Amino acid sequence: MSHAQVNLSRRQLLTRRKVTDRPVLPWVKEAQFTDLCTQCGECVKQCPTQIIRPSDGGFPRVDFQLGECTFCYQCAQACPEPLFLPKTQPAWQAKAVIEDSCLAKQKVDCRSCGDSCEPFAISFKLAVGTVAQPQIDMNSCTGCGACVSVCPTSAITITAT
Repeated sequence: MSHAQVNLSRRQLLTRRKVTDRPVLPWVKEAQFTDLCTQCGECVKQCPTQIIRPSDGGFPRVDFQLGECTFCYQCAQACPEPLFLPKTQPAWQAKAVIEDSCLAKQKVDCRSCGDSCEPFAISFKLAVGTVAQPQIDMNSCTGCGACVSVCPTSAITITAT
């Protein structure tokens, strides 16, 4: 593996995140997920951003360290099982959370998350004696995960609310 092909998912080894707090897949009926999912891998194959990966027990799960969810609904359309809600429903109840390991909270200027946030849910508030601090507008945050993979300290998680 060259230096340009760093496996960003390895960052998780150094963090104390609860993997179970992140959403499984968009529009999925989580209560029935492990009972109905046959682990066929069709959702993995159809994901254009390739963020759906097999996880514990082979069940598919989004991995925001690999990129963002574009809410294209292709995973749901490819699934042969009745796992997914209609596209007219909210994709999930998940939002970004910025942890204390954020560079800005360590007085280092970094705006990677804000630059990658297409719905502009992350803004930076000027503060006296320190660098601008990130703030998330929870009403604008879609939980897409675009901010996760660009964070140099893995300080952002997408957490089911």
